[in-house]
Amino acid sequence: MPEPGPGPVPGDGGEPRPGEGRRISLARTFVRILPALLIAAGAVYDYCTPSDFTAVPFFTAAPLVAAPLYSRRGTVLTGLAAVVVVLGLHLTIGIVWHTDAVTELVTVATVAVLAVLINALARRSSEQLASAREVAEAAQRAVLPEPAEEIGGFQIAACYEAARADAFIGGDLYAVQDSPYGVRLIVGDVRGKGMGAVAAVAVVIGAFREAAEQEATLEAVAQRLERALAREGARRDGLDAFEGFTTAVLAELPHGDGVVRVLNRGHPPPVLLHADGTLRALLPAEHALPLGMGELGPSPDRAEEVVFPGGATLLLYTDGLSESRDRHGRFYDVETRLAGRVVTAPGALLAAVAKDVRRHSGGGMADDMALLAVRRP
Repeated sequence: MPEPGPGPVPGDGGEPRPGEGRRISLARTFVRILPALLIAAGAVYDYCTPSDFTAVPFFTAAPLVAAPLYSRRGTVLTGLAAVVVVLGLHLTIGIVWHTDAVTELVTVATVAVLAVLINALARRSSEQLASAREVAEAAQRAVLPEPAEEIGGFQIAACYEAARADAFIGGDLYAVQDSPYGVRLIVGDVRGKGMGAVAAVAVVIGAFREAAEQEATLEAVAQRLERALAREGARRDGLDAFEGFTTAVLAELPHGDGVVRVLNRGHPPPVLLHADGTLRALLPAEHALPLGMGELGPSPDRAEEVVFPGGATLLLYTDGLSESRDRHGRFYDVETRLAGRVVTAPGALLAAVAKDVRRHSGGGMADDMALLAVRRP
């Protein structure tokens, strides 16, 4: 039975816009044929107007437009076409050796050569960008590897959505670790951006995997992460040494107990979706400071236990989901959007949520988003 997608709230900007895909396709087609249209328009203008008027702007624009869009061969052919049309018009009108005509022809030929050089530079930049994207993909696989589809008898799925199209990894994180105490999970968000945030993500995940295997309680795991971030902050220079922190939710699924224990350190609360479509947000009884800020005040660090029945799905996420805005500035309401959903597979849930939040935000997310779903069969 197909799984229904999250229902859009009327008027929230989440509805697909009628004809939007067709308009985008038409715009792309127009841009692709624009160089030919410019040459044709220039030919008509030059032929139908007195010789004092010139269509050189049309003929010079054509190869410049083609340079970032076409291949090298296409750019060369566009430039040649512009030069040949200008020369043909001058021959037809009988002004081929006039000073203005020669100047126009040299101008168009010069711009055509420059367009070929621009095309070469654009192709080189594209190759460098492709190489950078490959490196970013490798970094993501190394720092945030995809968890197995089943761990400790639970069905698992994870998803990372970057706010920028040319970025693959930022400060959001997730990890799943089977341990003698059950399957342990973490979803978090490191303060800041760039390589500093990526380095902190690596520290948190490395410390979590080690602590999840060794510590008997979630509270002890959280304290290990606190100490790891303190060491990282002391090693850094500048503001990060004083202001670095990570919001996080840790969860523990004991083997065979039918419960989930959750410890929240300043992070958006996970939601529990039951098999009948009812939903419950797992709000903490006491709010705690994020990881890395423990010295600022006492932290409760108490894991709270709730029933996790068969067929239920636990969804953990970062604020890239809950703080996504539509065109009216309204936030994405996780509980409202997911209420009534019947989940058959965690992977399908994450795919539908990611698609829904992109619709809600109009395709332009302001922050990265990490999602982790766990289903008890």
